[in-house]
Amino acid sequence: MAKNQKAVLQAKKREGTGKGVARKLRQDGRVPAVLYGRELESLHLSVNAHDADHLFRSISVDNTIVTLEVEGEKVPFETLVREIQTHPWKPSMLHVDFLRIQAGVEVDLDVPVELEGIPVGVRLNGGVLEQIIHELPVRCIPSKIPESFILDVTDLDLNDSLHVSDIVLEEGIELRLEGDQTVCAVTVPRVVEEAEVEGEELEPGLVGERVEGEEEQAGESGGDDD
Repeated sequence: MAKNQKAVLQAKKREGTGKGVARKLRQDGRVPAVLYGRELESLHLSVNAHDADHLFRSISVDNTIVTLEVEGEKVPFETLVREIQTHPWKPSMLHVDFLRIQAGVEVDLDVPVELEGIPVGVRLNGGVLEQIIHELPVRCIPSKIPESFILDVTDLDLNDSLHVSDIVLEEGIELRLEGDQTVCAVTVPRVVEEAEVEGEELEPGLVGERVEGEEEQAGESGGDDD
């Protein structure tokens, strides 16, 4: 479990709010943003659209600490990205929410779950690895934020699974999910299961033969009626 990386983003304060202001900012290649947090009056900001897009594509947005350097502020703000609003059909950002974090003050966030290795049940027995949980809700202080949780699935055979309780946590990190929740499992492919069931219920070609026979009898009866 590696400690989370840090990233830096420049921001400017913006005057006014509303659709007109936001539209003008986007035309100028900037994205409206807001910074909020404990003991902090909300700051209305804007960030460079290209820089923000490049940064967000290179980090795990949910749990990476972003150092927000605001023009006119002597001390940068340590933040987490809380929400990114995007256009319904265009690949562009409409708004970004940043949450100010403070040293020693716990925050709630989601941490990605990564699976490592090829299960023996997949490699030797034709199983399929299914990941049910891709992110885990966590509470911890900023210095403890993990980059991801890595689970080794190499020893999993058919019908084996790993649960939230199998994740090893460093001291000071609290998982906000029940331990019996399944994170991943090696299952029998559905196609195989369905084929086995059909094979038990019907013999190949049996249905077709019965239908053809019934059609011939129906045709003969119809001729007598005419």
